[in-house]
Amino acid sequence: MLSLYISFDCAIYHPGQPVTLTVQLSSQVPQDTPAHLRTTLRHLNRDVDDVTQPVTLTGGDQTLSLTLTPPPTAPRGYGLDLALETADGRALARHTTAFDVLNHWTEAPRYGFLSDFAPGRDDAPATMRTLARYHINALQFYDWMYRHEQLLPEEEPYLDPLDRRLSLDTVKALIDAAHAENMAAMPYAAVYAASIPFYEEHPEWALYEANGDVHYFGENFLVYMDPRPGSPWTRHLLGQFEDVLSHTDFDGIHLDQYGAPKVAYDAQGQRFDLAQPLAHLIDATQEVVQGQRDDGAVVFNAVTNWPIEAVAPAAQDIVYIEVWDPYVGFEDLHTLIVQAQALGQGKPVVLAAYIDPAWEHNVRLMDAIIFASGGGHIELGEQAALLADPYFPKHRPMSPALAEAVRGLYDFAVRYQDVIGPRTQNATPAYARRITVDGASSNPSQRKNKVWPIVRERDDFTAISLINLRDVGQVRWDQEVPAAPARLGPTTVRLAQVEREVAAVWLATPDGNDIAPQPLAHEFQNATLTFTMPSLAYWNLIIIEWAAD
Repeated sequence: MLSLYISFDCAIYHPGQPVTLTVQLSSQVPQDTPAHLRTTLRHLNRDVDDVTQPVTLTGGDQTLSLTLTPPPTAPRGYGLDLALETADGRALARHTTAFDVLNHWTEAPRYGFLSDFAPGRDDAPATMRTLARYHINALQFYDWMYRHEQLLPEEEPYLDPLDRRLSLDTVKALIDAAHAENMAAMPYAAVYAASIPFYEEHPEWALYEANGDVHYFGENFLVYMDPRPGSPWTRHLLGQFEDVLSHTDFDGIHLDQYGAPKVAYDAQGQRFDLAQPLAHLIDATQEVVQGQRDDGAVVFNAVTNWPIEAVAPAAQDIVYIEVWDPYVGFEDLHTLIVQAQALGQGKPVVLAAYIDPAWEHNVRLMDAIIFASGGGHIELGEQAALLADPYFPKHRPMSPALAEAVRGLYDFAVRYQDVIGPRTQNATPAYARRITVDGASSNPSQRKNKVWPIVRERDDFTAISLINLRDVGQVRWDQEVPAAPARLGPTTVRLAQVEREVAAVWLATPDGNDIAPQPLAHEFQNATLTFTMPSLAYWNLIIIEWAAD
Protein backbone atom coordinates (compact mmCIF):
# COMPACT_ATOMS: atom_id res chain seq x y z
CA MET A 1 0.00 0.00 0.00
CA LEU A 2 1.30 3.45 -0.92
CA SER A 3 -0.26 6.93 -0.69
CA LEU A 4 0.89 10.24 -2.08
CA TYR A 5 -0.23 13.70 -0.95
CA ILE A 6 0.84 17.19 -2.05
CA SER A 7 0.68 20.56 -0.31
CA PHE A 8 1.81 23.99 -1.53
CA ASP A 9 3.69 26.72 0.27
CA CYS A 10 1.21 29.43 -0.82
CA ALA A 11 -2.48 29.73 -1.61
CA ILE A 12 -1.72 31.46 -4.91
CA TYR A 13 1.44 32.48 -6.74
CA HIS A 14 2.44 35.71 -8.42
CA PRO A 15 4.16 35.89 -11.81
CA GLY A 16 7.75 34.69 -11.53
CA GLN A 17 7.33 33.29 -8.02
CA PRO A 18 8.69 29.75 -7.49
CA VAL A 19 6.24 27.06 -6.39
CA THR A 20 7.45 24.84 -3.56
CA LEU A 21 5.67 21.54 -3.05
CA THR A 22 5.76 19.24 -0.08
CA VAL A 23 5.15 15.64 -1.09
CA GLN A 24 4.17 13.27 1.68
CA LEU A 25 4.63 9.56 1.00
CA SER A 26 3.41 6.65 3.02
CA SER A 27 4.41 3.20 1.81
CA GLN A 28 4.52 -0.40 2.91
CA VAL A 29 7.35 -1.58 0.69
CA PRO A 30 10.78 -2.99 1.52
CA GLN A 31 13.16 -0.38 2.84
CA ASP A 32 15.43 1.30 0.27
CA THR A 33 13.15 0.43 -2.64
CA PRO A 34 14.26 2.44 -5.71
CA ALA A 35 11.57 4.42 -7.52
CA HIS A 36 11.12 7.66 -9.38
CA LEU A 37 8.70 10.55 -9.04
CA ARG A 38 7.36 12.09 -12.22
CA THR A 39 5.96 15.61 -11.92
CA THR A 40 3.95 16.96 -14.86
CA LEU A 41 2.86 20.59 -15.00
CA ARG A 42 -0.12 21.09 -17.30
CA HIS A 43 -2.22 23.95 -18.57
CA LEU A 44 -5.58 22.42 -19.46
CA ASN A 45 -4.67 19.42 -21.63
CA ARG A 46 -1.17 20.54 -22.62
CA ASP A 47 2.06 19.65 -20.87
CA VAL A 48 4.09 22.67 -19.77
CA ASP A 49 6.90 20.86 -17.96
CA ASP A 50 7.77 17.28 -17.06
CA VAL A 51 10.42 16.37 -14.49
CA THR A 52 11.42 12.91 -13.30
CA GLN A 53 13.63 12.43 -10.25
CA PRO A 54 14.84 9.35 -8.40
CA VAL A 55 13.31 8.45 -5.04
CA THR A 56 14.33 5.83 -2.51
CA LEU A 57 11.30 4.58 -0.60
CA THR A 58 11.89 4.01 3.11
CA GLY A 59 9.00 1.62 3.68
CA GLY A 60 7.18 4.14 5.91
CA ASP A 61 6.32 7.83 6.04
CA GLN A 62 8.64 10.26 4.28
CA THR A 63 8.56 13.80 2.95
CA LEU A 64 10.03 15.28 -0.21
CA SER A 65 10.32 18.91 -1.25
CA LEU A 66 10.14 20.03 -4.88
CA THR A 67 10.43 23.47 -6.46
CA LEU A 68 9.29 24.53 -9.89
CA THR A 69 8.78 27.87 -11.60
CA PRO A 70 5.71 28.07 -13.84
CA PRO A 71 5.54 30.47 -16.78
CA PRO A 72 4.91 34.06 -15.67
CA THR A 73 1.65 34.23 -17.62
CA ALA A 74 -1.14 35.47 -15.37
CA PRO A 75 -3.90 34.97 -14.58
CA ARG A 76 -3.77 31.26 -15.29
CA GLY A 77 -4.69 27.99 -13.59
CA TYR A 78 -2.40 24.95 -13.74
CA GLY A 79 -2.77 21.25 -13.16
CA LEU A 80 -0.07 19.30 -11.40
CA ASP A 81 0.06 15.53 -11.81
CA LEU A 82 2.47 13.45 -9.75
CA ALA A 83 3.12 9.78 -10.39
CA LEU A 84 5.31 7.53 -8.28
CA GLU A 85 6.64 4.60 -10.26
CA THR A 86 9.01 1.72 -9.75
CA ALA A 87 12.35 1.73 -11.51
CA ASP A 88 10.82 -0.38 -14.29
CA GLY A 89 7.86 2.00 -14.77
CA ARG A 90 5.15 0.23 -12.73
CA ALA A 91 2.71 2.72 -11.18
CA LEU A 92 2.71 2.84 -7.38
CA ALA A 93 0.66 5.95 -6.62
CA ARG A 94 -0.75 9.01 -8.35
CA HIS A 95 -2.00 12.38 -7.18
CA THR A 96 -3.56 15.21 -9.19
CA THR A 97 -4.00 18.74 -7.92
CA ALA A 98 -3.78 22.38 -9.03
CA PHE A 99 -2.49 25.87 -8.31
CA ASP A 100 -2.78 29.23 -10.03
CA VAL A 101 -0.67 32.25 -10.91
CA LEU A 102 -2.54 35.52 -10.39
CA ASN A 103 -1.61 39.18 -10.47
CA HIS A 104 -4.16 39.84 -7.73
CA TRP A 105 -6.55 37.68 -5.72
CA THR A 106 -9.60 39.44 -7.17
CA GLU A 107 -8.91 37.91 -10.60
CA ALA A 108 -10.11 34.54 -9.29
CA PRO A 109 -11.46 35.13 -5.76
CA ARG A 110 -11.69 32.22 -3.38
CA TYR A 111 -12.97 34.03 -0.34
CA GLY A 112 -12.82 32.50 3.14
CA PHE A 113 -13.43 33.85 6.63
CA LEU A 114 -12.07 34.16 10.14
CA SER A 115 -14.17 34.90 13.23
CA ASP A 116 -12.03 33.91 16.23
CA PHE A 117 -9.75 36.70 17.47
CA ALA A 118 -9.38 35.63 21.08
CA PRO A 119 -6.32 36.75 23.05
CA GLY A 120 -3.50 34.24 23.09
CA ARG A 121 -4.55 32.44 19.94
CA ASP A 122 -1.30 30.96 18.63
CA ASP A 123 -2.39 28.86 15.65
CA ALA A 124 -2.30 31.54 12.94
CA PRO A 125 0.28 29.81 10.67
CA ALA A 126 -1.45 26.43 11.02
CA THR A 127 -4.83 28.04 10.25
CA MET A 128 -3.48 29.55 7.04
CA ARG A 129 -1.78 26.33 5.97
CA THR A 130 -5.10 24.53 6.32
CA LEU A 131 -6.94 27.14 4.25
CA ALA A 132 -4.15 27.19 1.65
CA ARG A 133 -4.92 23.53 0.96
CA TYR A 134 -8.22 24.79 -0.45
CA HIS A 135 -6.48 27.63 -2.33
CA ILE A 136 -8.35 30.27 -0.30
CA ASN A 137 -6.78 33.55 -1.40
CA ALA A 138 -8.62 36.15 0.69
CA LEU A 139 -10.19 36.19 4.13
CA GLN A 140 -13.03 38.24 5.53
CA PHE A 141 -12.17 39.10 9.15
CA TYR A 142 -15.71 38.95 10.47
CA ASP A 143 -16.66 40.99 13.59
CA TRP A 144 -13.05 41.69 14.49
CA MET A 145 -13.76 45.31 15.48
CA TYR A 146 -14.24 47.01 18.82
CA ARG A 147 -17.49 48.76 17.88
CA HIS A 148 -19.32 49.31 14.61
CA GLU A 149 -18.66 53.05 14.83
CA GLN A 150 -15.16 52.72 16.29
CA LEU A 151 -13.32 49.92 14.57
CA LEU A 152 -9.98 50.02 16.38
CA PRO A 153 -9.94 49.42 20.13
CA GLU A 154 -8.44 51.74 22.72
CA GLU A 155 -7.26 48.89 24.94
CA GLU A 156 -5.82 45.41 24.57
CA PRO A 157 -7.61 43.03 24.81
CA TYR A 158 -11.14 44.35 24.33
CA LEU A 159 -14.80 43.30 24.40
CA ASP A 160 -16.86 43.46 21.23
CA PRO A 161 -20.59 44.48 21.23
CA LEU A 162 -21.56 40.89 22.11
CA ASP A 163 -19.03 40.75 24.97
CA ARG A 164 -16.63 38.48 23.14
CA ARG A 165 -13.08 39.02 24.40
CA LEU A 166 -10.89 39.90 21.41
CA SER A 167 -7.33 40.96 20.74
CA LEU A 168 -5.92 43.29 18.09
CA ASP A 169 -2.60 41.48 18.52
CA THR A 170 -4.36 38.28 17.43
CA VAL A 171 -5.88 40.10 14.45
CA LYS A 172 -2.47 41.38 13.38
CA ALA A 173 -0.88 37.94 13.79
CA LEU A 174 -3.57 36.44 11.56
CA ILE A 175 -3.03 39.17 8.94
CA ASP A 176 0.69 38.43 8.91
CA ALA A 177 0.10 34.69 8.63
CA ALA A 178 -2.36 35.25 5.76
CA HIS A 179 0.16 37.39 3.91
CA ALA A 180 2.80 34.68 4.28
CA GLU A 181 0.51 32.43 2.21
CA ASN A 182 -0.30 35.17 -0.36
CA MET A 183 -3.81 35.58 1.10
CA ALA A 184 -5.44 38.99 1.38
CA ALA A 185 -6.95 40.09 4.70
CA MET A 186 -10.20 42.05 4.46
CA PRO A 187 -11.72 43.73 7.55
CA TYR A 188 -15.49 43.59 8.01
CA ALA A 189 -17.29 46.91 8.50
CA ALA A 190 -21.02 47.68 8.50
CA VAL A 191 -22.02 50.66 6.36
CA TYR A 192 -24.66 52.16 8.65
CA ALA A 193 -24.57 50.40 12.03
CA ALA A 194 -23.79 52.20 15.27
CA SER A 195 -24.22 51.43 18.95
CA ILE A 196 -27.07 52.88 21.00
CA PRO A 197 -24.73 55.21 22.98
CA PHE A 198 -23.25 56.57 19.75
CA TYR A 199 -26.74 57.22 18.36
CA GLU A 200 -27.75 58.99 21.56
CA GLU A 201 -24.77 61.32 21.07
CA HIS A 202 -25.67 61.92 17.39
CA PRO A 203 -29.44 61.50 16.90
CA GLU A 204 -29.34 63.82 13.87
CA TRP A 205 -27.09 61.28 12.07
CA ALA A 206 -29.59 58.42 12.24
CA LEU A 207 -32.07 56.89 9.81
CA TYR A 208 -35.75 57.11 10.72
CA GLU A 209 -38.99 55.40 9.82
CA ALA A 210 -41.99 57.19 8.32
CA ASN A 211 -43.57 57.62 11.76
CA GLY A 212 -40.45 59.31 13.11
CA ASP A 213 -39.12 56.35 15.07
CA VAL A 214 -35.44 55.59 14.71
CA HIS A 215 -34.47 52.51 12.67
CA TYR A 216 -33.14 49.74 14.92
CA PHE A 217 -31.34 46.55 13.92
CA GLY A 218 -32.18 43.65 16.18
CA GLU A 219 -33.88 44.25 19.50
CA ASN A 220 -32.40 47.69 20.13
CA PHE A 221 -28.92 46.28 19.42
CA LEU A 222 -27.80 48.80 16.78
CA VAL A 223 -29.13 51.93 15.13
CA TYR A 224 -29.00 52.64 11.40
CA MET A 225 -27.13 55.77 10.42
CA ASP A 226 -27.47 57.95 7.31
CA PRO A 227 -24.90 56.76 4.68
CA ARG A 228 -25.58 59.41 2.03
CA PRO A 229 -22.60 61.16 0.41
CA GLY A 230 -21.22 63.94 2.58
CA SER A 231 -23.35 63.08 5.62
CA PRO A 232 -21.67 63.36 9.04
CA TRP A 233 -21.93 59.58 9.46
CA THR A 234 -20.33 58.90 6.08
CA ARG A 235 -17.46 61.27 6.82
CA HIS A 236 -16.99 59.59 10.19
CA LEU A 237 -17.05 56.08 8.70
CA LEU A 238 -14.58 56.92 5.94
CA GLY A 239 -12.29 58.33 8.60
CA GLN A 240 -12.55 55.02 10.45
CA PHE A 241 -11.50 53.16 7.31
CA GLU A 242 -8.50 55.43 6.84
CA ASP A 243 -7.55 54.89 10.48
CA VAL A 244 -7.77 51.10 10.14
CA LEU A 245 -5.61 51.05 7.03
CA SER A 246 -3.08 53.40 8.65
CA HIS A 247 -2.64 51.26 11.76
CA THR A 248 -2.95 47.71 10.42
CA ASP A 249 -1.86 45.76 7.35
CA PHE A 250 -5.39 44.95 6.19
CA ASP A 251 -5.71 44.85 2.40
CA GLY A 252 -8.90 46.84 1.87
CA ILE A 253 -12.41 47.06 3.29
CA HIS A 254 -15.30 44.59 3.26
CA LEU A 255 -18.57 46.53 3.48
CA ASP A 256 -21.69 44.92 4.91
CA GLN A 257 -25.32 46.01 4.96
CA TYR A 258 -28.46 44.31 6.23
CA GLY A 259 -30.73 44.35 3.17
CA ALA A 260 -33.27 46.72 4.74
CA PRO A 261 -34.46 49.37 4.88
CA LYS A 262 -34.45 50.17 1.21
CA VAL A 263 -36.13 53.54 1.78
CA ALA A 264 -35.64 55.67 4.89
CA TYR A 265 -36.05 59.16 6.32
CA ASP A 266 -33.47 61.50 7.76
CA ALA A 267 -33.78 63.50 10.96
CA GLN A 268 -35.59 66.27 9.07
CA GLY A 269 -38.21 63.82 7.74
CA GLN A 270 -36.85 63.78 4.18
CA ARG A 271 -37.54 60.48 2.41
CA PHE A 272 -34.82 58.91 0.23
CA ASP A 273 -33.87 55.66 -1.46
CA LEU A 274 -30.72 53.98 -0.15
CA ALA A 275 -29.59 52.20 -3.32
CA GLN A 276 -27.58 54.97 -4.93
CA PRO A 277 -26.08 56.28 -1.66
CA LEU A 278 -24.68 52.80 -1.04
CA ALA A 279 -23.08 52.83 -4.49
CA HIS A 280 -21.56 56.23 -3.73
CA LEU A 281 -20.23 54.89 -0.44
CA ILE A 282 -18.49 52.06 -2.32
CA ASP A 283 -16.84 54.60 -4.60
CA ALA A 284 -15.76 56.77 -1.68
CA THR A 285 -14.39 53.75 0.18
CA GLN A 286 -12.37 52.79 -2.89
CA GLU A 287 -10.80 56.25 -2.89
CA VAL A 288 -9.76 55.80 0.74
CA VAL A 289 -8.37 52.32 0.07
CA GLN A 290 -6.41 53.39 -2.99
CA GLY A 291 -4.96 56.27 -1.01
CA GLN A 292 -3.49 53.73 1.43
CA ARG A 293 -2.98 50.56 -0.66
CA ASP A 294 -1.85 50.42 -4.29
CA ASP A 295 -3.31 46.92 -4.57
CA GLY A 296 -6.15 47.28 -2.06
CA ALA A 297 -9.69 46.05 -2.67
CA VAL A 298 -13.27 46.91 -1.76
CA VAL A 299 -16.07 44.37 -1.42
CA PHE A 300 -19.73 45.16 -0.73
CA ASN A 301 -22.44 42.73 0.37
CA ALA A 302 -25.55 42.89 -1.81
CA VAL A 303 -27.95 41.21 0.62
CA THR A 304 -30.69 39.27 -1.19
CA ASN A 305 -29.24 40.68 -4.42
CA TRP A 306 -30.12 44.26 -3.43
CA PRO A 307 -29.31 46.83 -4.74
CA ILE A 308 -27.39 44.93 -7.40
CA GLU A 309 -28.16 47.26 -10.31
CA ALA A 310 -26.58 50.18 -8.44
CA VAL A 311 -23.66 48.48 -6.69
CA ALA A 312 -22.42 45.95 -9.27
CA PRO A 313 -21.02 48.67 -11.57
CA ALA A 314 -19.66 50.71 -8.63
CA ALA A 315 -15.98 50.76 -7.72
CA GLN A 316 -15.91 47.46 -5.88
CA ASP A 317 -13.46 44.82 -7.05
CA ILE A 318 -15.76 41.81 -6.90
CA VAL A 319 -19.53 41.48 -6.71
CA TYR A 320 -20.56 39.79 -3.46
CA ILE A 321 -24.13 38.57 -2.95
CA GLU A 322 -25.63 37.13 0.23
CA VAL A 323 -28.31 34.71 -0.96
CA TRP A 324 -31.71 34.54 0.74
CA ASP A 325 -35.31 33.78 -0.15
CA PRO A 326 -36.64 34.06 -2.85
CA TYR A 327 -33.36 32.82 -4.39
CA VAL A 328 -33.64 29.32 -2.94
CA GLY A 329 -33.41 27.16 -6.07
CA PHE A 330 -30.19 25.54 -7.25
CA GLU A 331 -30.72 27.30 -10.58
CA ASP A 332 -31.00 30.65 -8.79
CA LEU A 333 -27.34 30.34 -7.80
CA HIS A 334 -26.41 30.25 -11.48
CA THR A 335 -28.80 33.07 -12.39
CA LEU A 336 -27.48 35.38 -9.68
CA ILE A 337 -23.90 34.85 -10.81
CA VAL A 338 -24.41 35.46 -14.52
CA GLN A 339 -26.65 38.47 -13.93
CA ALA A 340 -24.12 40.02 -11.57
CA GLN A 341 -21.30 39.32 -14.03
CA ALA A 342 -23.22 41.23 -16.68
CA LEU A 343 -24.15 44.13 -14.39
CA GLY A 344 -20.61 44.29 -13.03
CA GLN A 345 -19.13 44.37 -16.54
CA GLY A 346 -17.23 41.13 -16.04
CA LYS A 347 -16.26 41.48 -12.38
CA PRO A 348 -15.85 38.17 -10.53
CA VAL A 349 -18.82 37.19 -8.36
CA VAL A 350 -18.82 35.57 -4.92
CA LEU A 351 -21.95 34.16 -3.27
CA ALA A 352 -22.54 33.85 0.46
CA ALA A 353 -25.07 31.02 0.77
CA TYR A 354 -25.07 29.33 4.16
CA ILE A 355 -25.60 25.59 4.47
CA ASP A 356 -25.33 23.03 7.23
CA PRO A 357 -22.33 20.79 6.42
CA ALA A 358 -24.44 17.85 7.56
CA TRP A 359 -26.25 18.35 4.23
CA GLU A 360 -23.29 17.03 2.29
CA HIS A 361 -25.08 16.53 -1.03
CA ASN A 362 -26.33 20.13 -0.95
CA VAL A 363 -22.77 21.38 -0.38
CA ARG A 364 -21.39 19.37 -3.30
CA LEU A 365 -24.16 20.38 -5.70
CA MET A 366 -24.00 24.05 -4.66
CA ASP A 367 -20.26 24.28 -5.16
CA ALA A 368 -20.48 22.46 -8.47
CA ILE A 369 -23.12 24.89 -9.75
CA ILE A 370 -21.39 28.01 -8.41
CA PHE A 371 -17.96 27.05 -9.75
CA ALA A 372 -19.38 25.86 -13.09
CA SER A 373 -21.10 29.24 -13.43
CA GLY A 374 -17.81 31.12 -13.04
CA GLY A 375 -18.48 32.20 -9.44
CA GLY A 376 -16.97 31.78 -6.01
CA HIS A 377 -18.53 30.70 -2.70
CA ILE A 378 -17.49 32.07 0.68
CA GLU A 379 -17.86 29.06 2.95
CA LEU A 380 -14.51 27.96 4.42
CA GLY A 381 -12.89 29.31 7.56
CA GLU A 382 -10.72 28.42 10.52
CA GLN A 383 -10.26 24.69 11.11
CA ALA A 384 -11.64 24.30 7.58
CA ALA A 385 -15.13 24.69 9.07
CA LEU A 386 -18.11 25.56 6.88
CA LEU A 387 -20.35 28.63 7.14
CA ALA A 388 -23.72 27.44 8.40
CA ASP A 389 -25.18 30.75 9.59
CA PRO A 390 -24.98 34.48 8.77
CA TYR A 391 -23.30 34.98 12.15
CA PHE A 392 -19.95 33.53 11.18
CA PRO A 393 -18.87 32.27 14.64
CA LYS A 394 -21.64 29.67 14.28
CA HIS A 395 -19.59 27.80 11.69
CA ARG A 396 -19.63 23.99 11.82
CA PRO A 397 -17.09 21.27 11.02
CA MET A 398 -17.20 19.15 7.89
CA SER A 399 -16.97 15.40 7.98
CA PRO A 400 -13.64 14.00 6.70
CA ALA A 401 -15.42 12.75 3.58
CA LEU A 402 -16.97 16.15 2.83
CA ALA A 403 -13.69 17.96 3.54
CA GLU A 404 -11.98 15.73 0.98
CA ALA A 405 -14.75 16.27 -1.57
CA VAL A 406 -14.70 20.05 -1.10
CA ARG A 407 -10.92 20.11 -1.42
CA GLY A 408 -11.30 18.28 -4.72
CA LEU A 409 -13.87 20.83 -5.89
CA TYR A 410 -11.51 23.72 -5.12
CA ASP A 411 -8.60 21.97 -6.85
CA PHE A 412 -10.87 21.49 -9.84
CA ALA A 413 -12.06 25.11 -9.94
CA VAL A 414 -8.46 26.33 -9.78
CA ARG A 415 -7.21 23.95 -12.46
CA TYR A 416 -9.97 24.73 -14.98
CA GLN A 417 -10.52 28.42 -14.23
CA ASP A 418 -9.39 29.33 -17.74
CA VAL A 419 -12.43 27.57 -19.24
CA ILE A 420 -15.06 27.96 -16.48
CA GLY A 421 -13.80 30.83 -14.32
CA PRO A 422 -14.70 34.52 -14.19
CA ARG A 423 -12.66 35.36 -17.29
CA THR A 424 -14.98 33.25 -19.48
CA GLN A 425 -18.43 34.10 -20.76
CA ASN A 426 -21.77 32.53 -19.92
CA ALA A 427 -23.07 30.69 -23.00
CA THR A 428 -25.77 28.58 -21.37
CA PRO A 429 -28.75 30.12 -23.22
CA ALA A 430 -27.10 29.53 -26.59
CA TYR A 431 -26.35 25.85 -25.89
CA ALA A 432 -28.86 24.44 -23.39
CA ARG A 433 -31.59 23.46 -25.84
CA ARG A 434 -29.05 21.93 -28.23
CA ILE A 435 -27.75 19.41 -25.67
CA THR A 436 -29.30 16.02 -25.01
CA VAL A 437 -28.02 13.64 -22.36
CA ASP A 438 -28.84 9.96 -23.00
CA GLY A 439 -31.83 10.98 -25.05
CA ALA A 440 -33.31 13.34 -22.41
CA SER A 441 -33.81 16.96 -23.38
CA SER A 442 -32.01 19.55 -21.30
CA ASN A 443 -34.68 22.14 -22.04
CA PRO A 444 -34.67 24.62 -19.15
CA SER A 445 -38.38 24.02 -18.49
CA GLN A 446 -37.69 20.31 -17.99
CA ARG A 447 -34.57 20.42 -15.83
CA LYS A 448 -36.03 19.01 -12.64
CA ASN A 449 -34.58 15.55 -12.04
CA LYS A 450 -32.51 15.90 -15.18
CA VAL A 451 -28.88 16.51 -16.07
CA TRP A 452 -28.49 20.27 -16.18
CA PRO A 453 -25.96 21.87 -18.57
CA ILE A 454 -24.13 25.06 -17.63
CA VAL A 455 -21.95 26.39 -20.44
CA ARG A 456 -19.00 28.78 -20.33
CA GLU A 457 -17.08 29.88 -23.38
CA ARG A 458 -14.01 31.64 -24.67
CA ASP A 459 -12.75 31.92 -28.25
CA ASP A 460 -11.03 28.56 -28.49
CA PHE A 461 -12.95 26.44 -25.96
CA THR A 462 -16.51 25.67 -24.96
CA ALA A 463 -16.91 24.11 -21.52
CA ILE A 464 -20.12 22.20 -20.81
CA SER A 465 -20.68 21.41 -17.14
CA LEU A 466 -23.22 18.64 -16.65
CA ILE A 467 -24.79 18.83 -13.18
CA ASN A 468 -26.60 15.68 -12.06
CA LEU A 469 -29.97 16.47 -10.49
CA ARG A 470 -31.54 13.07 -11.19
CA ASP A 471 -33.57 11.72 -8.29
CA VAL A 472 -32.62 14.72 -6.17
CA GLY A 473 -36.37 15.08 -5.52
CA GLN A 474 -36.46 18.88 -5.30
CA VAL A 475 -34.27 21.64 -6.63
CA ARG A 476 -33.93 23.92 -3.58
CA TRP A 477 -30.50 24.36 -2.05
CA ASP A 478 -31.99 25.44 1.30
CA GLN A 479 -33.73 22.08 1.84
CA GLU A 480 -31.79 18.91 2.55
CA VAL A 481 -30.99 16.65 -0.36
CA PRO A 482 -31.12 13.34 1.53
CA ALA A 483 -29.19 11.19 -0.93
CA ALA A 484 -26.66 11.54 -3.68
CA PRO A 485 -28.01 12.03 -7.20
CA ALA A 486 -28.58 8.76 -8.98
CA ARG A 487 -25.25 7.91 -10.59
CA LEU A 488 -25.30 7.43 -14.35
CA GLY A 489 -23.26 4.79 -16.10
CA PRO A 490 -22.07 5.16 -19.70
CA THR A 491 -24.10 8.05 -21.08
CA THR A 492 -24.33 9.43 -24.60
CA VAL A 493 -24.28 13.21 -25.01
CA ARG A 494 -25.18 15.06 -28.20
CA LEU A 495 -24.62 18.67 -29.11
CA ALA A 496 -26.63 19.79 -32.16
CA GLN A 497 -26.15 22.71 -34.55
CA VAL A 498 -22.36 22.70 -34.35
CA GLU A 499 -20.91 25.04 -36.96
CA ARG A 500 -17.20 24.86 -36.07
CA GLU A 501 -14.60 22.19 -36.61
CA VAL A 502 -13.80 20.23 -33.47
CA ALA A 503 -10.13 19.72 -32.61
CA ALA A 504 -10.61 17.62 -29.45
CA VAL A 505 -13.08 16.71 -26.74
CA TRP A 506 -12.01 15.89 -23.22
CA LEU A 507 -13.65 15.19 -19.89
CA ALA A 508 -12.69 16.02 -16.31
CA THR A 509 -14.54 15.59 -13.03
CA PRO A 510 -13.93 16.51 -9.38
CA ASP A 511 -15.91 13.50 -8.18
CA GLY A 512 -13.02 11.03 -7.92
CA ASN A 513 -9.35 10.95 -7.09
CA ASP A 514 -8.15 12.09 -10.52
CA ILE A 515 -9.05 15.56 -11.79
CA ALA A 516 -6.76 15.43 -14.85
CA PRO A 517 -8.44 15.73 -18.27
CA GLN A 518 -9.19 12.54 -20.19
CA PRO A 519 -9.66 12.52 -23.98
CA LEU A 520 -13.08 11.45 -25.24
CA ALA A 521 -13.70 9.72 -28.53
CA HIS A 522 -16.30 11.64 -30.49
CA GLU A 523 -18.23 11.63 -33.73
CA PHE A 524 -19.27 14.57 -35.82
CA GLN A 525 -22.05 14.07 -38.33
CA ASN A 526 -24.86 16.25 -39.67
CA ALA A 527 -23.70 19.18 -37.54
CA THR A 528 -24.08 17.06 -34.39
CA LEU A 529 -21.23 16.23 -32.02
CA THR A 530 -21.69 12.92 -30.19
CA PHE A 531 -19.60 11.38 -27.40
CA THR A 532 -20.08 9.01 -24.47
CA MET A 533 -19.21 9.73 -20.84
CA PRO A 534 -18.17 6.69 -18.81
CA SER A 535 -20.22 7.87 -15.80
CA LEU A 536 -21.66 10.90 -14.01
CA ALA A 537 -21.85 11.36 -10.23
CA TYR A 538 -22.32 15.08 -9.37
CA TRP A 539 -20.42 17.11 -11.97
CA ASN A 540 -18.72 16.33 -15.26
CA LEU A 541 -16.92 18.98 -17.26
CA ILE A 542 -16.81 18.45 -21.01
CA ILE A 543 -14.33 20.71 -22.78
CA ILE A 544 -14.60 21.13 -26.52
CA GLU A 545 -11.49 22.52 -28.14
CA TRP A 546 -12.27 24.19 -31.44
CA ALA A 547 -9.96 23.97 -34.41
CA ALA A 548 -8.16 27.14 -35.38
CA ASP A 549 -9.98 29.12 -38.04
